Amino acid sequence: MTIHADKPRLDPATLRDLTRNGEGPRLLDVRTPGEFRTAHIPGSYNVPLDTLREHRTELLHHLDEDVILICRSGARAAQAEQALAEAGLPNLRVLDGGVTAWETAGGPLTRGPERWDLERQVRLIAGSIVVVTGIAGLFLPGLHLIGTAVGAGLTVAALTNTCAMGMLLAKLPYNRGPRTDLDTVVAALRGSS
Repeated sequence: MTIHADKPRLDPATLRDLTRNGEGPRLLDVRTPGEFRTAHIPGSYNVPLDTLREHRTELLHHLDEDVILICRSGARAAQAEQALAEAGLPNLRVLDGGVTAWETAGGPLTRGPERWDLERQVRLIAGSIVVVTGIAGLFLPGLHLIGTAVGAGLTVAALTNTCAMGMLLAKLPYNRGPRTDLDTVVAALRGSS
């Protein structure tokens, strides 16, 4: 079930106009802290999707204005939109195409240390498993079926717009970056009021 399916997504040019004077809607970036630290839209707050889902009712008290949800491409932001809408927050929009579209449109980014984003990590791991088991399957019959299982998992990930491998990779220390818990998120949101 998708909430706000009829609500148009926000394009990067419109977001740029809304934030040009330093005011405008609250920007919540739902990527992992590691991804956020690598590059984010200036003025955005990092509220990782897992934290948002788990503490959405507590966060509602700090999100009484228009909220723009941001991720890498828009998929996780859409999941955050659904979670917050189900909790009762009405003024939600998703940045269409996420940080990727924002950067392509020439939007400014605050940059930190470079690291691979989750999608690229998933492609590396999945591709490596398929190649290794495919080649090893020439010598050990049946081993190639592991690659088939990975392919099936990627198909399910595309159909459900979720990714178990990505969720597992997000939990690695490399991807977590600095700890982002509810108290940290709330303190940041209060500081901007």
